[in-house]
Amino acid sequence: MSRKRPTDDGDELLARLGSLTAQARERAELQRSRVELAIALQRGMLPRDLPTARGYHLAVQYAPACHGLNVGGDWYDAFTMPDGRIGLSVGDVQGHNIEATAFMGQVRVGLRALASVTGEPGELLARTNDLLLSLGSDLFATCTFMRLDPVTGVLESARAGHIPCVWATADGKSGVAEDEGGPPLGVQEGTRYPVTRYRLTKGGVIVLLTDGVVEGPSMSVEEGLEKVARLAGGAAVAGMEAGSLAAAVIKGAERVGHEDDAAVLVVGHDGIPWSDGFPAGYGRQLQP
Repeated sequence: MSRKRPTDDGDELLARLGSLTAQARERAELQRSRVELAIALQRGMLPRDLPTARGYHLAVQYAPACHGLNVGGDWYDAFTMPDGRIGLSVGDVQGHNIEATAFMGQVRVGLRALASVTGEPGELLARTNDLLLSLGSDLFATCTFMRLDPVTGVLESARAGHIPCVWATADGKSGVAEDEGGPPLGVQEGTRYPVTRYRLTKGGVIVLLTDGVVEGPSMSVEEGLEKVARLAGGAAVAGMEAGSLAAAVIKGAERVGHEDDAAVLVVGHDGIPWSDGFPAGYGRQLQP
């Protein structure tokens, strides 16, 4: 009866360990490549340039999640609409994978395409919702869409299951918007989204963001929004540029312990383009 020598057993064990190590390295490289592909796809779907308007400055900050394959579907967008007003949107797609990233692209492109048909934020979200339902996807997205009139400073806002925006005025007042919203996009047919109207006054700012900025294991969304509101209030008093405020907000996102994407879109009003005042029939200003 023959038996393997101990050295043979040791060699076989080392060979198996070497094989397992090589396989693990290959899987790690494959996963890293998939993450890099997803991040490249994600970034490629975001706008390269932001619109400009006299008296206003727009700035964005974006930090993608990179935990394993947890590449999410958060987005921001800003573009000039056919009537000269500026469309602004932020949103978050359910899920953290390449499919969520691809769905994010569909939502963003759908919003832009439909904005050429209707710029009214509530109707635009309703039509986008119907479009997404017609695609038959199991995913859904939260979204805020705003239409800014750079002549009057009027902002019209509609929300689809998304967290509210934050505002601040030049005298240091700040807060979280209390506008009414509707359900996420891609969930329910025939949904209607109410529109809230504001006016962005000289020296004021508005901050649109995704929940990865303000919510995580170490902070509730309410606490996170209040922190951003206080930061925006101080920034407005100090006359901080929109880009600096956006950078400060995304820096604060590191403290919430999130594992999600984080997107910030800031609009600052540094001058009054026209002197004919606030148009009749529009609602509240961005202050209490």
